[in-house]
Amino acid sequence: MTIRELVAVALLFVVVALVMLVFRRLRLIRAGGVDVWQRRVRASAPTSTRGWNLGVLRYQGEEIAWFRVISLSGGAELRLNRRQIKITDRRRPGPSEEFVLASDATVLRCRDGGRTVELAMSQDVLTGFLSWLEATPPGNFNHRQAS
Repeated sequence: MTIRELVAVALLFVVVALVMLVFRRLRLIRAGGVDVWQRRVRASAPTSTRGWNLGVLRYQGEEIAWFRVISLSGGAELRLNRRQIKITDRRRPGPSEEFVLASDATVLRCRDGGRTVELAMSQDVLTGFLSWLEATPPGNFNHRQAS
């Protein structure tokens, strides 16, 4: 094989991978998903503004499942149970996050058991997310924002 043929094969591979990722995202959105940025909050760097990943959030009964857009994995990377989610903070993106997140986004810091994640979403998605949380069966108020 010549170098030209190797480059052509590599480019073809990249194009096929990109097309697969685009179709994956479209399939998730058409199945009732919404665009949400997510990052895991690490105990070693709780105020870091790095590590945001774009994904698609889908409501699945008592859970939400978050799928990374740029991933070859078929499954959800994050699952949160509605009965265990607690919103601990709500804020606008900081100056160092504005180049990644939309300026009109709202960032929610959520705790689910021992892990903490931040979800950044548009106002429309936020309204739907909060409505989904409020629809928790009676007697469970863990999702209320901490004072």
